[in-house]
Amino acid sequence: MKPYRRLLFFISLCFSCSLSLSQDEPTGNGYKVNSVHIDPSGKSLAAKLQLINSTSVYGPDIRNLNLFAIFETSNRLRVKITDTDQPRWEIPAQIIPRESENFHRSLSERSQVILQESPHVLSISDSDLIFTLNNSTPFTFTVTRRSAKDSDPLFNTTAPGIVFKDQYLEISSSLPGNNRSWLYGLGEHTKKQFKLNAGDTYTLWNSDIAASNLDLPLYGSHPFYLDVRPGGISHGVLLLNSNGMDITYTGTSISYKVIGGIFDLYFFSGPSPVAVMDQYTELIGRPAPMPYWAFGFHQCRYGYKNVSDLESVVDGYAKAGIPLEVMWTDIDYMDAYKDFTLDPINFPVDKMLAFVNRLHNNSQNINNSYGTYLRGIGDGIFLRRNGSNYLGKVWPGDVYFPDFFHPNASDYWKEEINIFQKILPVDGLWIDMNEISNFITSQPLNQLDDPPYKIKRAVLEKTVPPSAVHYGNITEYDAHNLFGLLESKAAHDALTNITGKRPFVLSRSTFVGSGKYAAHWTGDNAANWENLGYSIPSILNSGLFGIPMVGADICGFSGDTNEELCRRWIQLGAFYPFSRDHSEINSIRQELYIWESVARSARKALGLRYRLLPYYYTLMYEARVKGTPIARPLFFSFPDDSEALEISTQFLIGNGVMISPVLQQGAVSVSAYFPVGKWFNLFNYSDLVIANTGEYVRLDAGSESINVHVRGGNILAMQQEAMTTKASRLTGFELLVAFDEDGRADGEVFLDDGEVVEMGGEEDLSQWSLVRFTGSVEAGKGVVKAQVVNGTYAADHKFEVDKLTFLGLETTKPATLKANALYVNGFEVSKSKGVSVKSEGAGRFGVKGLSQPIGESFELEFEFTS
Repeated sequence: MKPYRRLLFFISLCFSCSLSLSQDEPTGNGYKVNSVHIDPSGKSLAAKLQLINSTSVYGPDIRNLNLFAIFETSNRLRVKITDTDQPRWEIPAQIIPRESENFHRSLSERSQVILQESPHVLSISDSDLIFTLNNSTPFTFTVTRRSAKDSDPLFNTTAPGIVFKDQYLEISSSLPGNNRSWLYGLGEHTKKQFKLNAGDTYTLWNSDIAASNLDLPLYGSHPFYLDVRPGGISHGVLLLNSNGMDITYTGTSISYKVIGGIFDLYFFSGPSPVAVMDQYTELIGRPAPMPYWAFGFHQCRYGYKNVSDLESVVDGYAKAGIPLEVMWTDIDYMDAYKDFTLDPINFPVDKMLAFVNRLHNNSQNINNSYGTYLRGIGDGIFLRRNGSNYLGKVWPGDVYFPDFFHPNASDYWKEEINIFQKILPVDGLWIDMNEISNFITSQPLNQLDDPPYKIKRAVLEKTVPPSAVHYGNITEYDAHNLFGLLESKAAHDALTNITGKRPFVLSRSTFVGSGKYAAHWTGDNAANWENLGYSIPSILNSGLFGIPMVGADICGFSGDTNEELCRRWIQLGAFYPFSRDHSEINSIRQELYIWESVARSARKALGLRYRLLPYYYTLMYEARVKGTPIARPLFFSFPDDSEALEISTQFLIGNGVMISPVLQQGAVSVSAYFPVGKWFNLFNYSDLVIANTGEYVRLDAGSESINVHVRGGNILAMQQEAMTTKASRLTGFELLVAFDEDGRADGEVFLDDGEVVEMGGEEDLSQWSLVRFTGSVEAGKGVVKAQVVNGTYAADHKFEVDKLTFLGLETTKPATLKANALYVNGFEVSKSKGVSVKSEGAGRFGVKGLSQPIGESFELEFEFTS
């Protein structure tokens, strides 16, 4: 069978064609409530706020404000505060669709009721959230939980209340101390640990900074955090604001200092972390489904010299027997680094077309894009400053930048992609440096370029100046953090329209809602052991922000890797949702076949990944439907385990597959934390860890090994390993049934062609299948049932369960098992032709040759004795 691989190209955004002010005066004195109106439905409240006393720090205060509180759903509360007299910048509803805008306007125009001294409470019977407006001076508000056993508010604004100026907004909330609140999120930053560290300030201003730098603002802005309280009771908080900001977390408080826009706060009631993700992505947009091939292994390097270099890499992987699904080039293929061009010497059209055809004929893939200067000038779709198109500088030299707010920009972008597609067919788009990165630092033009409050990242440094103007007189000052989101949307929509298939877009810059259109990688990390460890908090954060398809550059992007580091990195990176080796031009070559020990590790780790592809793909479906990350922190499955809240060196794939990598140089063992349960090693089923309480266990981790365990209670749908995803998909299915301590297990599998635009669409049930499995065992008898939610696609393509493996059938003294009988839908198949039933060690046995259609409901019963 021929291998199936793809080639992806790089796209940059080139067209050629802090410190706060110190003061003794307070930043603000707060506001008082003049009047309030509660809607007869009881779901919403509007209040008029008036400034108490002005201050001169960071500019004059806005005197009159409107406050709106509304239950948009039973689990989502919105609190919005804005200028009464003048419209202010807020994220347009066509970018992130939101409810209640017309309602807010009409509510603010109604006659108001003069307040009494008592607080005003907004609550509805089917919500656990309660909003309280306190008529104090200055006013405050709290959000509490009806079911809470303690008195700790979820959000509690503190004196002197809010500050609201034209270029400076401030709001703070107290938080319970004494380990009664754990916070996660607020990115994008490279951090040593997943949990937020008390005393840190997180700056949100999308920046072209190497991800190898700790605690600096990186490529995305996500003012969202998850708050986990004792017992795992969780809620989420989003400040939907695209302006630059500093967010300071002390452990007992969180404070926002924002340089524009409005307060637009959303509270998500949970109460579990998984429920918060469902509620959050319901608002910002469900994650985009990824093509099946995107879950294969990808190879990239900035510095491939020519077409022959690309061909030699593809051949090197094939010779080493290492799976390779996607082959990328960086900006090397471009003519003078201009998008949508090919270098006529090293990457000529004829040779590139022949190479792409070879890959496609072998069932492999490619990715690219470019924007043309003259057509962009003709359409007038470039960003402007001071009355002219803004001239920046990136790889080609002088450049213009597209303005994706312009109504013609999306059509322009689609046409440029379409033109290039006709020259060289590509399978997806890789969008880099879209923060926007700019190699010059402009001089200040006005107060937008030099705001009175200085966030801890210079707003002019290596980017388009904030005084640049988008279509509709929208300033870059307000819209800077949205650029990557808007370009991702344009690319996603263009590819969908042009190809009629599910698009693959990989974006470096992100904002709230980017996961609706794009995958993400964590940026320019470094080839060292520290960055290997940092990759875990980084991918977990991306999942928390609604971008589940994420990975870090395996073996490290900048600097020279080495054999041991690269070996350990592929052992870990093989299990990232997005798995790609990527390096820079000045580093040594690091393709996985260069070192034999790395090649062996790659074959082993990627072999398991490819067996787990149906599981990964089903998790993509779950992410699409519920927003649940693919890579998850341990506490997502064990929210009431306080130790799991601290873990940043391990993670889960889905609900029950745990990755415990080696992150230290020279280590041949790892101390891994196991929450309560039975945990089976997926490389060696006889290697079992039983944790009666959450506990750390010292595991062997030889130089070419990583520990991957499945928790009892899970049924994994798997297929055989292969060199490509297409080849693996043609193999029979195995159900790995791992019973928990109570003799129970469940799981599911989602199937489609991997390229249909919608995943699980209701309009055409013939394009997909979903099958749910349950299992139970007691007193030597067991049963596994398959419930088909929709089986048409699986039945049409004759997918079959060929093998079953049962684990955890003994809860006492391990013994070799003997299967006495095996029935499917009441018919004994133990002695059927081609069916093999045999013990595979203590507490387990396997069934082979079953040929049970996966698109049909079935009930399998078995009996066994020791």
